[in-house]
Amino acid sequence: MASLPLVFDAPARAGKPPRHLADLSPAGRRAAAVELGEPAFRAGQLSAHYFARLTGDPAEMTDLPAATRDRLAGALLPPLLDVVRHVGCDGGDTRKTLWRGFDGALVESVLMRYPDRVTVCVSSQAGCGMACPFCATGQGGLTRNLSAAEIVEQVVASARAVRDGAVGPQGRLSNVVFMGMGEPLANYARVLGAVHRLTDPAPDGLGLSQRSVVVSTVGLVPAIHRLAGEGLQVTLAVSLHAPDDELRDTLVPVNTRWPVGDVLGAARAYATATGRRVSIEYALIRGVNDQPERASLLGRLLAERLGTAMAHVNLIPLNPTPGSEWDASPLPVQRDFVRRLRASGVSTTVRDTRGREIAGACGQLAARE
Repeated sequence: MASLPLVFDAPARAGKPPRHLADLSPAGRRAAAVELGEPAFRAGQLSAHYFARLTGDPAEMTDLPAATRDRLAGALLPPLLDVVRHVGCDGGDTRKTLWRGFDGALVESVLMRYPDRVTVCVSSQAGCGMACPFCATGQGGLTRNLSAAEIVEQVVASARAVRDGAVGPQGRLSNVVFMGMGEPLANYARVLGAVHRLTDPAPDGLGLSQRSVVVSTVGLVPAIHRLAGEGLQVTLAVSLHAPDDELRDTLVPVNTRWPVGDVLGAARAYATATGRRVSIEYALIRGVNDQPERASLLGRLLAERLGTAMAHVNLIPLNPTPGSEWDASPLPVQRDFVRRLRASGVSTTVRDTRGREIAGACGQLAARE
Protein backbone atom coordinates (compact mmCIF):
# COMPACT_ATOMS: atom_id res chain seq x y z
CA MET A 1 0.00 0.00 0.00
CA ALA A 2 1.51 3.33 -1.10
CA SER A 3 1.97 5.83 1.70
CA LEU A 4 0.22 9.19 1.51
CA PRO A 5 1.71 12.50 2.68
CA LEU A 6 0.57 14.13 5.90
CA VAL A 7 -1.71 17.10 5.23
CA PHE A 8 -2.37 19.54 8.07
CA ASP A 9 -3.91 22.40 6.10
CA ALA A 10 -7.01 21.84 3.99
CA PRO A 11 -6.55 22.52 0.26
CA ALA A 12 -7.75 25.89 -0.99
CA ARG A 13 -11.20 25.63 -2.56
CA ALA A 14 -13.56 28.01 -4.27
CA GLY A 15 -16.43 29.10 -2.07
CA LYS A 16 -17.26 28.31 1.52
CA PRO A 17 -20.36 27.09 3.39
CA PRO A 18 -23.02 29.75 3.94
CA ARG A 19 -22.96 31.58 7.26
CA HIS A 20 -25.26 29.90 9.73
CA LEU A 21 -26.50 30.74 13.21
CA ALA A 22 -24.45 27.81 14.59
CA ASP A 23 -21.24 29.42 13.31
CA LEU A 24 -21.85 32.40 15.59
CA SER A 25 -21.67 33.03 19.30
CA PRO A 26 -24.85 34.36 20.94
CA ALA A 27 -23.41 37.89 20.69
CA GLY A 28 -22.55 37.32 17.05
CA ARG A 29 -26.10 36.19 16.35
CA ARG A 30 -27.56 39.30 17.93
CA ALA A 31 -25.25 41.46 15.84
CA ALA A 32 -26.28 39.57 12.72
CA ALA A 33 -29.96 40.13 13.48
CA VAL A 34 -29.37 43.85 13.87
CA GLU A 35 -27.45 43.89 10.55
CA LEU A 36 -30.58 42.42 8.96
CA GLY A 37 -32.67 45.29 10.34
CA GLU A 38 -34.28 43.23 13.09
CA PRO A 39 -34.27 43.60 16.88
CA ALA A 40 -31.40 41.75 18.55
CA PHE A 41 -33.81 39.46 20.42
CA ARG A 42 -34.80 37.81 17.14
CA ALA A 43 -31.50 35.95 17.35
CA GLY A 44 -32.65 34.31 20.57
CA GLN A 45 -35.92 33.28 18.95
CA LEU A 46 -34.11 31.70 16.01
CA SER A 47 -31.71 29.95 18.40
CA ALA A 48 -34.62 28.51 20.36
CA HIS A 49 -36.15 27.09 17.19
CA TYR A 50 -32.90 25.51 16.02
CA PHE A 51 -31.38 24.25 19.26
CA ALA A 52 -34.43 23.63 21.47
CA ARG A 53 -37.13 22.77 18.93
CA LEU A 54 -34.64 21.29 16.44
CA THR A 55 -36.17 22.98 13.43
CA GLY A 56 -35.08 25.42 10.76
CA ASP A 57 -38.43 25.50 8.97
CA PRO A 58 -39.81 29.06 8.84
CA ALA A 59 -43.38 27.71 8.76
CA GLU A 60 -42.93 26.47 12.32
CA MET A 61 -41.65 29.81 13.63
CA THR A 62 -45.02 31.29 14.49
CA ASP A 63 -43.55 33.58 17.15
CA LEU A 64 -41.77 35.53 14.39
CA PRO A 65 -43.59 38.08 12.22
CA ALA A 66 -44.77 36.35 9.05
CA ALA A 67 -43.18 39.04 6.91
CA THR A 68 -39.67 38.33 8.26
CA ARG A 69 -39.62 34.56 8.86
CA ASP A 70 -38.33 33.50 5.46
CA ARG A 71 -35.79 36.31 5.28
CA LEU A 72 -34.36 35.62 8.75
CA ALA A 73 -34.29 31.86 8.26
CA GLY A 74 -32.70 32.27 4.85
CA ALA A 75 -29.98 34.50 6.25
CA LEU A 76 -29.19 32.66 9.49
CA LEU A 77 -30.56 29.12 9.04
CA PRO A 78 -29.58 28.26 5.44
CA PRO A 79 -29.46 24.60 4.36
CA LEU A 80 -26.00 23.16 5.00
CA LEU A 81 -26.02 19.41 4.39
CA ASP A 82 -28.31 17.33 2.18
CA VAL A 83 -29.02 13.71 3.06
CA VAL A 84 -27.80 11.39 0.30
CA ARG A 85 -28.93 8.24 2.11
CA HIS A 86 -29.46 6.55 5.44
CA VAL A 87 -28.46 2.92 5.98
CA GLY A 88 -29.08 0.94 9.15
CA CYS A 89 -28.00 -2.24 10.94
CA ASP A 90 -27.82 -3.78 14.43
CA GLY A 91 -31.57 -4.31 14.46
CA GLY A 92 -32.21 -0.65 13.76
CA ASP A 93 -30.04 0.60 16.62
CA THR A 94 -27.32 1.94 14.29
CA ARG A 95 -27.82 4.31 11.36
CA LYS A 96 -25.16 5.78 9.09
CA THR A 97 -25.96 8.94 7.15
CA LEU A 98 -24.14 10.13 4.05
CA TRP A 99 -24.28 13.90 3.68
CA ARG A 100 -23.49 16.19 0.75
CA GLY A 101 -22.23 19.72 1.38
CA PHE A 102 -22.84 22.87 -0.64
CA ASP A 103 -19.86 22.06 -2.87
CA GLY A 104 -20.53 18.35 -3.30
CA ALA A 105 -18.12 17.27 -0.55
CA LEU A 106 -19.30 14.07 1.13
CA VAL A 107 -19.14 13.22 4.84
CA GLU A 108 -20.70 10.60 7.09
CA SER A 109 -22.07 10.45 10.61
CA VAL A 110 -23.21 7.41 12.60
CA LEU A 111 -26.06 7.41 15.13
CA MET A 112 -25.99 4.60 17.70
CA ARG A 113 -28.55 3.62 20.33
CA TYR A 114 -27.33 1.75 23.42
CA PRO A 115 -29.37 0.61 26.44
CA ASP A 116 -28.16 3.57 28.53
CA ARG A 117 -27.40 6.31 25.97
CA VAL A 118 -27.74 7.51 22.40
CA THR A 119 -24.51 8.61 20.73
CA VAL A 120 -23.73 10.25 17.43
CA CYS A 121 -20.28 9.98 15.87
CA VAL A 122 -19.67 13.10 13.78
CA SER A 123 -17.18 14.15 11.13
CA SER A 124 -15.08 17.30 11.46
CA GLN A 125 -13.52 17.21 7.99
CA ALA A 126 -14.42 15.86 4.57
CA GLY A 127 -11.72 13.22 4.34
CA CYS A 128 -8.60 13.23 6.49
CA GLY A 129 -4.98 14.24 6.00
CA MET A 130 -3.41 12.02 8.66
CA ALA A 131 -2.79 9.11 6.24
CA CYS A 132 -3.16 6.22 8.71
CA PRO A 133 -2.82 3.11 6.52
CA PHE A 134 -5.47 1.00 8.29
CA CYS A 135 -8.17 3.71 8.09
CA ALA A 136 -10.39 4.14 5.03
CA THR A 137 -10.85 7.86 5.73
CA GLY A 138 -7.12 8.49 6.03
CA GLN A 139 -6.44 6.64 2.81
CA GLY A 140 -8.92 8.85 0.97
CA GLY A 141 -7.02 12.07 1.68
CA LEU A 142 -8.32 15.45 2.83
CA THR A 143 -10.94 17.37 0.83
CA ARG A 144 -11.75 20.26 3.18
CA ASN A 145 -12.56 21.35 6.72
CA LEU A 146 -16.18 21.43 7.79
CA SER A 147 -17.60 24.63 9.22
CA ALA A 148 -18.70 24.70 12.86
CA ALA A 149 -22.31 24.78 11.67
CA GLU A 150 -21.83 21.77 9.37
CA ILE A 151 -20.55 19.82 12.36
CA VAL A 152 -23.40 21.01 14.57
CA GLU A 153 -25.97 20.21 11.88
CA GLN A 154 -24.98 16.52 12.00
CA VAL A 155 -25.78 16.56 15.72
CA VAL A 156 -29.01 18.55 15.48
CA ALA A 157 -30.30 16.28 12.71
CA SER A 158 -29.42 13.25 14.85
CA ALA A 159 -31.15 14.74 17.89
CA ARG A 160 -34.25 15.30 15.75
CA ALA A 161 -34.14 11.71 14.49
CA VAL A 162 -33.91 10.36 18.04
CA ARG A 163 -36.73 12.61 19.25
CA ASP A 164 -38.94 11.48 16.38
CA GLY A 165 -38.22 7.76 16.84
CA ALA A 166 -36.31 7.30 13.58
CA VAL A 167 -33.78 5.07 15.37
CA GLY A 168 -35.69 2.93 17.85
CA PRO A 169 -38.09 4.36 20.43
CA GLN A 170 -38.41 8.10 20.83
CA GLY A 171 -35.74 9.50 23.09
CA ARG A 172 -33.03 12.09 23.57
CA LEU A 173 -29.54 12.31 22.14
CA SER A 174 -27.07 12.16 25.02
CA ASN A 175 -23.51 11.85 23.67
CA VAL A 176 -21.38 13.21 20.83
CA VAL A 177 -18.03 11.75 19.77
CA PHE A 178 -15.74 13.51 17.30
CA MET A 179 -14.53 10.20 15.89
CA GLY A 180 -15.95 10.31 12.38
CA MET A 181 -14.10 11.54 9.31
CA GLY A 182 -11.17 13.88 9.85
CA GLU A 183 -8.69 14.90 12.53
CA PRO A 184 -10.66 17.22 14.83
CA LEU A 185 -7.66 19.12 16.15
CA ALA A 186 -6.51 19.92 12.60
CA ASN A 187 -9.76 21.92 12.30
CA TYR A 188 -9.32 23.38 15.76
CA ALA A 189 -11.26 26.66 15.70
CA ARG A 190 -14.35 25.20 14.03
CA VAL A 191 -14.40 22.11 16.24
CA LEU A 192 -14.06 24.30 19.33
CA GLY A 193 -16.93 26.47 18.09
CA ALA A 194 -19.03 23.37 17.51
CA VAL A 195 -18.29 22.09 21.03
CA HIS A 196 -19.51 25.38 22.48
CA ARG A 197 -22.69 25.31 20.37
CA LEU A 198 -23.40 21.74 21.49
CA THR A 199 -22.79 22.38 25.18
CA ASP A 200 -24.03 25.95 25.67
CA PRO A 201 -27.30 25.91 27.63
CA ALA A 202 -30.50 26.12 25.57
CA PRO A 203 -31.57 28.19 23.79
CA ASP A 204 -28.06 29.43 22.99
CA GLY A 205 -26.92 25.85 22.32
CA LEU A 206 -28.03 22.25 22.43
CA GLY A 207 -27.44 21.98 26.18
CA LEU A 208 -25.44 18.74 26.20
CA SER A 209 -23.09 18.06 29.10
CA GLN A 210 -19.44 18.77 28.25
CA ARG A 211 -18.60 15.45 29.87
CA SER A 212 -20.74 13.67 27.28
CA VAL A 213 -18.57 15.00 24.43
CA VAL A 214 -15.42 13.19 23.25
CA VAL A 215 -12.81 14.89 21.06
CA SER A 216 -10.34 12.50 19.45
CA THR A 217 -6.90 13.12 17.98
CA VAL A 218 -4.05 11.14 16.47
CA GLY A 219 -1.71 13.24 18.61
CA LEU A 220 -1.38 16.86 17.48
CA VAL A 221 0.62 17.83 20.53
CA PRO A 222 0.42 21.67 20.35
CA ALA A 223 -3.35 21.48 19.84
CA ILE A 224 -3.76 19.12 22.82
CA HIS A 225 -1.95 21.65 25.02
CA ARG A 226 -4.14 24.40 23.60
CA LEU A 227 -7.30 22.39 24.31
CA ALA A 228 -6.13 21.85 27.87
CA GLY A 229 -6.26 25.61 28.39
CA GLU A 230 -9.82 26.10 27.10
CA GLY A 231 -11.51 25.41 30.44
CA LEU A 232 -13.61 22.58 29.00
CA GLN A 233 -14.59 19.25 30.54
CA VAL A 234 -14.75 17.23 27.31
CA THR A 235 -13.05 13.84 27.19
CA LEU A 236 -9.83 13.67 25.19
CA ALA A 237 -9.33 10.45 23.19
CA VAL A 238 -5.85 9.77 21.84
CA SER A 239 -5.58 7.35 18.92
CA LEU A 240 -2.30 5.72 19.94
CA HIS A 241 -2.38 2.27 18.25
CA ALA A 242 1.24 1.44 19.17
CA PRO A 243 3.38 2.01 22.26
CA ASP A 244 6.70 2.29 20.42
CA ASP A 245 7.84 4.90 17.91
CA GLU A 246 9.16 2.40 15.37
CA LEU A 247 5.74 0.85 14.77
CA ARG A 248 3.70 3.99 15.38
CA ASP A 249 5.67 5.85 12.71
CA THR A 250 4.05 3.41 10.26
CA LEU A 251 0.55 3.08 11.75
CA VAL A 252 0.10 6.75 12.68
CA PRO A 253 2.43 8.78 10.42
CA VAL A 254 2.04 11.98 12.47
CA ASN A 255 4.23 10.17 15.02
CA THR A 256 7.23 11.16 12.91
CA ARG A 257 6.55 14.73 14.04
CA TRP A 258 5.26 14.12 17.59
CA PRO A 259 6.46 10.78 18.99
CA VAL A 260 4.81 8.66 21.65
CA GLY A 261 6.54 10.35 24.58
CA ASP A 262 5.42 13.80 23.46
CA VAL A 263 1.85 12.63 22.87
CA LEU A 264 1.59 11.02 26.30
CA GLY A 265 3.14 14.12 27.87
CA ALA A 266 0.46 16.30 26.27
CA ALA A 267 -2.22 13.84 27.38
CA ARG A 268 -0.90 14.07 30.93
CA ALA A 269 -1.05 17.87 30.74
CA TYR A 270 -4.66 17.65 29.58
CA ALA A 271 -5.57 15.28 32.41
CA THR A 272 -3.86 17.52 34.96
CA ALA A 273 -5.55 20.68 33.69
CA THR A 274 -9.04 19.21 33.47
CA GLY A 275 -9.09 16.40 36.02
CA ARG A 276 -10.51 14.24 33.21
CA ARG A 277 -9.32 10.74 32.48
CA VAL A 278 -7.85 10.35 28.96
CA SER A 279 -9.09 7.60 26.67
CA ILE A 280 -6.35 5.76 24.79
CA GLU A 281 -7.69 4.28 21.55
CA TYR A 282 -5.85 1.19 20.30
CA ALA A 283 -6.87 -0.78 17.21
CA LEU A 284 -5.82 -4.40 17.63
CA ILE A 285 -4.28 -5.63 14.36
CA ARG A 286 -3.41 -9.31 13.99
CA GLY A 287 0.34 -9.85 14.16
CA VAL A 288 1.12 -6.13 13.90
CA ASN A 289 0.57 -4.43 17.27
CA ASP A 290 -1.01 -7.15 19.41
CA GLN A 291 2.07 -8.93 20.77
CA PRO A 292 2.29 -9.61 24.53
CA GLU A 293 5.39 -7.44 24.84
CA ARG A 294 3.57 -4.47 23.31
CA ALA A 295 0.69 -4.92 25.74
CA SER A 296 3.13 -4.90 28.64
CA LEU A 297 5.00 -1.89 27.24
CA LEU A 298 1.74 0.02 26.76
CA GLY A 299 0.65 -0.71 30.32
CA ARG A 300 4.02 0.35 31.70
CA LEU A 301 4.10 3.58 29.66
CA LEU A 302 0.60 4.61 30.68
CA ALA A 303 1.25 3.86 34.34
CA GLU A 304 4.45 5.93 34.26
CA ARG A 305 3.46 8.81 31.95
CA LEU A 306 -0.26 9.28 32.68
CA GLY A 307 -0.86 7.42 35.90
CA THR A 308 -3.30 4.54 36.13
CA ALA A 309 -6.06 6.74 37.54
CA MET A 310 -5.98 9.08 34.51
CA ALA A 311 -5.87 6.57 31.64
CA HIS A 312 -8.42 4.22 30.16
CA VAL A 313 -7.57 2.00 27.21
CA ASN A 314 -10.28 1.38 24.64
CA LEU A 315 -9.26 -1.61 22.51
CA ILE A 316 -10.82 -1.78 19.05
CA PRO A 317 -10.57 -5.03 17.08
CA LEU A 318 -9.60 -3.77 13.62
CA ASN A 319 -12.54 -3.28 11.29
CA PRO A 320 -12.02 -4.43 7.69
CA THR A 321 -11.48 -1.84 4.96
CA PRO A 322 -11.26 -2.31 1.18
CA GLY A 323 -7.77 -3.21 -0.04
CA SER A 324 -6.27 -3.70 3.41
CA GLU A 325 -4.22 -6.82 4.09
CA TRP A 326 -4.75 -6.47 7.84
CA ASP A 327 -7.49 -7.88 10.04
CA ALA A 328 -8.49 -8.02 13.70
CA SER A 329 -6.59 -9.88 16.38
CA PRO A 330 -8.22 -13.22 17.32
CA LEU A 331 -10.21 -13.37 20.55
CA PRO A 332 -7.56 -15.20 22.62
CA VAL A 333 -5.02 -12.52 21.71
CA GLN A 334 -7.51 -9.76 22.58
CA ARG A 335 -8.16 -11.34 25.96
CA ASP A 336 -4.45 -11.66 26.74
CA PHE A 337 -3.88 -8.03 25.76
CA VAL A 338 -6.63 -6.96 28.14
CA ARG A 339 -5.23 -9.14 30.92
CA ARG A 340 -1.73 -7.67 30.60
CA LEU A 341 -2.98 -4.08 30.62
CA ARG A 342 -5.14 -4.70 33.65
CA ALA A 343 -2.20 -6.36 35.39
CA SER A 344 -0.40 -3.03 34.97
CA GLY A 345 -3.29 -1.35 36.78
CA VAL A 346 -4.71 0.28 33.64
CA SER A 347 -8.48 0.28 33.17
CA THR A 348 -9.24 -1.45 29.85
CA THR A 349 -12.29 -2.34 27.80
CA VAL A 350 -12.89 -3.78 24.33
CA ARG A 351 -15.17 -1.56 22.26
CA ASP A 352 -18.67 -2.76 21.44
CA THR A 353 -18.22 -2.28 17.70
CA ARG A 354 -21.26 -0.97 15.86
CA GLY A 355 -21.95 -0.56 12.15
CA ARG A 356 -19.32 -2.89 10.76
CA GLU A 357 -21.61 -4.44 8.14
CA ILE A 358 -22.56 -1.01 6.77
CA ALA A 359 -18.97 0.33 6.77
CA GLY A 360 -19.92 2.57 9.67
CA ALA A 361 -17.47 1.36 12.32
CA CYS A 362 -14.21 2.93 13.44
CA GLY A 363 -11.82 3.34 10.51
CA GLN A 364 -14.41 2.43 7.85
CA LEU A 365 -15.97 5.78 6.94
CA ALA A 366 -15.15 6.59 3.32
CA ALA A 367 -18.21 8.64 2.19
CA ARG A 368 -18.73 6.93 -1.14
CA GLU A 369 -21.93 7.32 -3.15
